Amino acid sequence: MSQNPVFIPGPTNMPDAIRKACDMATLDHRSSAFAEIFAPAVRGVKRVLKTTTGEVVIFPASGTGGWEAAISNTLSPGDTVLAARHGMFSHRWIDLCQRHRLDVHIVEAPWGAGCPADRYAEVLAADKSHKIKAVLATHNETATGVKSDIAAVRRAIDAAGHPALLLVDGVSSIGSMDFRMDDWGVDVAVAGSQKGFMLPAGLAIVGVSPKALAAMEAATLPRTFFDFRDMLTAYAGGGYPYTPAVGLLNGLKLATEMLLEEGLDSVFARHHRIAEGVRRAVAAWGLQPCAERPELYSDTVTAIRTPEGFDATALVTHAAERYDVAFGVGLGEVAGKVFRIGHLGSITDVMALSGIATAEMAMADLGLPVRLGSGVAAAQDFYRHGGGAAALAAE
Repeated sequence: MSQNPVFIPGPTNMPDAIRKACDMATLDHRSSAFAEIFAPAVRGVKRVLKTTTGEVVIFPASGTGGWEAAISNTLSPGDTVLAARHGMFSHRWIDLCQRHRLDVHIVEAPWGAGCPADRYAEVLAADKSHKIKAVLATHNETATGVKSDIAAVRRAIDAAGHPALLLVDGVSSIGSMDFRMDDWGVDVAVAGSQKGFMLPAGLAIVGVSPKALAAMEAATLPRTFFDFRDMLTAYAGGGYPYTPAVGLLNGLKLATEMLLEEGLDSVFARHHRIAEGVRRAVAAWGLQPCAERPELYSDTVTAIRTPEGFDATALVTHAAERYDVAFGVGLGEVAGKVFRIGHLGSITDVMALSGIATAEMAMADLGLPVRLGSGVAAAQDFYRHGGGAAALAAE
């Protein structure tokens, strides 16, 4: 039985070559054969993160494990953390910090807004005693389809002359949208295998700056499974302190090779083009993204507001049951108010058109005033002209 593409914002569609790379016979993870898989995978991730100075630590976990590793290796009980809540995933990272008995200074922002760098600047400037030890930022808020300006967060920290670490959730952006760990002064970057790296879930991929490594020595939050020290000590010998996910790491090695062969700029341009086609379709339907302004639009997921009184979750359920196509439901404050089209990882213009067409059919089936073909035509027109600057200039 053939399978339709998925349009959830992760796990994403997998290229056959990567799926086959993960399907391998048992290998001795303490042998040189494992090192031949692992070392290139780490080197490839460093290039995707755009770091030459940082280390990469890869845990057999999900992105949530990466969040936990980020805080448990750099902070101590009672430390103050600055974070913004503007979506489900920024909320969940805050919750994780609170469960670890950290004192979280929360800046509330609307669901649909980005990380408020201006308000961060005010809080950091007022923190004369440097009580805040870390600043959290969600680069791409998957629940609302919002991209935040991480460089602006770094500027806010620097303008205040503040020594706080910058910890960034890049789970649904890294590998699909431009991410510059060194240039943006990111101290810990968190990614997951199941998004831009086009793999199954199962790897928490964490970039760690020299500053974060120095903080690690003084941090006293408990950690065992997620201890950077144990991992990096074992890495020096080409291995792990415990059993690694060998098949996934073999897939990660290939995934980074594929991303780098395509060229990161080309990968980012592809995602932007496909996302813009989806946004053209949304406009043709007479609907609006959840993201408040165009500069906040994510290139990996679009959250689409449905009319007042319409249950957006019913649309996702109907598409799955009637057409065997998966879209994302709304989460948290936007549950039932939005549905989400994921367009990241292994995705093409043609695949995106099939998702747009299915969304149209589902909306029409449920009585929304959407003309069949309207969104598809808008996206087709954009994709036909190549997307990007040429298509925009032709209008």
